[in-house]
Formats: sequence, C-alpha cells, structure tokens
Amino acid sequence: MASLGSEDAFQHSEGLSLNDLESLSSLRSRSASISSTSSSGRVQLRHRMAQLMACVEDISSDDEIHDEVSRTLDEAFLIWGKKLKDKWQEFRLHLVTWNVGTASPPPDVTSLLQLNSLGSTTDMYVIGLQEVNSKITNFLSDLAFDDPWSIFFMTVLSPLGYMKLSSVRMQGLLLLIFVKHVHLPFIRDIHTHYTRTGLYGYWGNKGGVSIRMSLFGHTICFMNCHLPAHMENTEQRLDDFEKILEMQFEGEGIPSPLDHKVLFWFGDLNFRIADYGIHFVRESINNRRFNLLWEKDQLNMAKKKEAFLKEFKEGPLLFKPTYKFDLYSEVYDTSEKKRKPAWTDRILWKVKNIYEVAPKEGEFPEEENSISVSLSNYISHMSYGISDHKPVTGTFKLEMKPLVLDPLVTLNAEGEWSAEHDVLIRYSAGSEFPSSAWDWIGLFQVTFRHVKDYVTYAWVEDDEISSNRDSKQVYMSASEIPRMGGEFLLCYYSNNLQSIVGISEPFQIQPSQTPIEKDLPEGESSWLQKPDNPVSGGNSEKRKGI
Repeated sequence: MASLGSEDAFQHSEGLSLNDLESLSSLRSRSASISSTSSSGRVQLRHRMAQLMACVEDISSDDEIHDEVSRTLDEAFLIWGKKLKDKWQEFRLHLVTWNVGTASPPPDVTSLLQLNSLGSTTDMYVIGLQEVNSKITNFLSDLAFDDPWSIFFMTVLSPLGYMKLSSVRMQGLLLLIFVKHVHLPFIRDIHTHYTRTGLYGYWGNKGGVSIRMSLFGHTICFMNCHLPAHMENTEQRLDDFEKILEMQFEGEGIPSPLDHKVLFWFGDLNFRIADYGIHFVRESINNRRFNLLWEKDQLNMAKKKEAFLKEFKEGPLLFKPTYKFDLYSEVYDTSEKKRKPAWTDRILWKVKNIYEVAPKEGEFPEEENSISVSLSNYISHMSYGISDHKPVTGTFKLEMKPLVLDPLVTLNAEGEWSAEHDVLIRYSAGSEFPSSAWDWIGLFQVTFRHVKDYVTYAWVEDDEISSNRDSKQVYMSASEIPRMGGEFLLCYYSNNLQSIVGISEPFQIQPSQTPIEKDLPEGESSWLQKPDNPVSGGNSEKRKGI
C-alpha cells in the first residue's frame, strides 16, 4: 500500500475515496505548516527567553509574581531536561590499574573484570598495567609478537564480543582498550603516545602511556602513569605528571590531554601517607577507619594545593591501601624494610567544563555539557597476590548526547555465503567519507581479537565489480572463504582514518560440501594463497596502514 507521503498515492487514487483524498490533502497541508513553523520556532523561542530574562531583572523577591515565575521556570527546565536526557546515551566503562611486578597473568580475572556482576553490560574495558616484564629478551619478543598480558586479556574478552581497539607500551607500562563490536564505527581519531620521565626523560621505566579517541563525537583521553617511588619524592611525582600532561599527540587539530572533554588519569601514582607512623597507619587500617588517613594522603593534599589537579575527581578511598603486600597474601610487608601501607594505585578523572569560556552578554550558550561521568564502583581486589600491589578498578557510567549518529560506512554480505562460489559484499559510504584506494573490507570470525585478526580481505577498489550512486559491490573469491563455515562478520577499514568505520551484522557461512584435498601442500587449499596476503610475506600490511 502506498504511504501517505508518496506521489504514488495520487497516481493510484482510483482505489481511494473522495474522503481519503481530502484527508490526504489536509495531512499534507498540516505537514507543510508544521515544517515552516518549526524552522522559525527556535528563533522565536530565543527571542521570548531574552524578553523573559529582561523581565526577571525587574522582579524582586517581594513581588507577588516572583514565586509564580519561579515555579513556571522550574517546570520548563524539568520538561527541557527530560526531553534532552531522552536523547542521551549511556556508555559503561570498566577501568583497571595494576602494578603486576613483572609477574605472568593469573589463572582467572573474572572478579577483576567483574564478568559475573557486570556481564555484557560493559561497553569498554580500559586496562592499565605497570611493571610488565621488560627484560631485554621479553621486550624484544613482545615487539615482534603480542605480549603475554595482551594475549591473555584478548583470550578472555574476545569470546564475549570485545575487540582490542588499541594498545600502547613503553617498557613496563602497558595500556589496553577493548570495546564491543557495535561501537566500532563510532570510535574515530585514535592516537597513542608515550612520555619518558625516568633518568631526566631518557629512560622509560617511569612516565606515562596514553590513548585518545573520539567516542560518539566526544574527545576522550586515557592516561596510564607510573610515577617515582618513595615518600620524599612528592614534588618529583607532581613535576613528572605535569610534564606528561604537556605532551602532544601527533596529528593536526588533536587537543592536548587537558583539552579533551574527558580525561582519565590512573596508574601506580606512588603517592604515600605522610606524617603518621606505621603503627598508627596499620591500626587505622585494621579498624577500617580509613578516613583518619585521607587528610595525610599526599595526592589528596596536592589536589588542594596544586591548581592543575583541582579539577580531577576521585571516588572515596573505602578500601585498604593497595601497597605493599607480601606475595600471595593479604598481609602487609613483613620484610626488613616494612614499607608503610599506601594508596599508590589510583583512578581519577576530569570533565572539561564548556563554560570555561563565558558567553558574551546577551548571548545564551549553545548547549549544556553534552557528556557527564559518574562513578558506580571504586574498589580494590584483595584476592590477587601475584605482586606486592593489589589491583584497583573503577566502573563508570558515561552519559552523553551522541554527536555522531550514523556510521561512515554500512555494509552487508549479499546472498548465501559458502566456499562453493565467489561471494559478494555491498557497501555504501556517506558523501563526506574520505575513502582511499587502500581501504579494505575484512572477513572476521565473530570472536576476532583485533583488526589484524582477519580471515581474508578485499580491497575496495581492486576488487570492486559494480558501482552506482547509492552503493558499491566488491567480491571475494571462493578460494578465500573458510571451508568449515561458521559465524562471521565484515568490517570496513579506513586507511585515512586508521580505524574500522563500518561493521556488518553477524552472518553464517555454509560449510563446504567439497572435500578438502589433503595432498595439497600446506596453505594451498585455503585463503592463504592470496598473492599479497601479509601472513604469507606480502607487503599489504604496509598498504593497509595497520
């Protein structure tokens, strides 16, 4: 049946009554009226608000209409706030910081990642590690291959639908970010950076590693730091963090860390509890009177004094100090040094206030802060004993007004897929999408770990077979399709943007009915025979830009 907004409704009007046609005409007339009215509605509303503000200036608290005007404004703000929040989106983030003391990964991280309690409600995992084993043999191996900790977390999270979005490492500092597949097209402009502060900036045993991105149009920066140790080095810790904050990501138009809408700062920050003796500190901990120690926590004291720290927020320290423990125990240091317990492992955040630049007189700000951060949970995990630090996690809820609503590319697998025949992919891109001859579409298993973990791929230009104004088609050869079948998805990788900008719904590849020829040399009966595949030594990794 033709829709009421279609010209076909008139062309096939013999099936409609006179009343139907009159209703249709009336509906179109009202639609046009609403459209013309809405175009000037915002201007009129702003004008009336300006008039109201002028009137409010003349109303004193003694005037009879003062309370009535106040109630009316309150109702208006409630209506506006509800309408605004209806358009907002919740994004759940779980952040981990852990000094692992050169240890190998533990057998299980279910409680650390809160997989039982949070389940699949988490949208992003951010994992910051310090003192990852960086002996020369380990470090050189990790440069050539993924390090054991990255492999470990990918093994845990990829079956749950998370992909490693980005990572950065500087000696023992490692920062990993995992995200649900569905969010990939809305995460752009990913950049990494590291800053050395050890040995006057020449050595990376101390410093910071950072990852920044645009998340639904909002700039977010994550900063994992390992600052100098020991009670007396408070000023050095603050100086080093200031230096890390001053770094700049490579690329045009990328804001500094403090100019991102949201900045997360975490790691082994090494701040200690000043003045109090070890016996008082331990007695306060044993009695769970943590509040007695807060005012002498060096970071809390610095936040009151240092201007560049005042806008950073932190949840209440309602857990035991996380350093220093005997290995595989919940007993504080019994060695000869008997280190005084301290909250060395911390998670803080800062939201940039858009009103730092005040509007001119007579003007109204264009929008309220379009993103907010709230802390749901801030805890330590005492059961992990592989190092002398206990890991700390923060679970956050980001509420944001999405500034990016549509993916740059939409794509899907056409028809039935199997290794019995060549297969087709159809995709369409927005008019402003900066496409490149080096863009490619990858075929991934649904449990893929990272962007390089594809089964095969097609170049969007080299393998194109048809094109029109709305969409394009590319093909994949039957010889490249997995014969065993299974559940897969497609991702469009943009070379210019260095990220996945489109992802398909999962789909099934039917198992091949043709027996695999067992006498073929290894690799010749599968997708590996593609001429320029990076796994077989070609140069397409460089072409891909990954």
